[in-house]
Amino acid sequence: MPIVVDIDVMLARRKMPVGVLAERVGITPANLAVLKNGRAKAVRFSTLAALCEVLDCQPGDLLRWEPETDGTADG
Repeated sequence: MPIVVDIDVMLARRKMPVGVLAERVGITPANLAVLKNGRAKAVRFSTLAALCEVLDCQPGDLLRWEPETDGTADG
């Protein structure tokens, strides 16, 4: 998937356990795991805002786009 979730990076920078983040954001640890492992199909803006507030970061610190590679070379 071309969207990469970097919640683990921010958790490490903040030295915060996953369970604490889930509690402060108000989501279950299982749903946070789905999100942070890149298996989520969608994320609510309210959840993204809560993650940013708790982690004191911007949405771009948590999400980034990487182009998909299809295995063919250009040219």
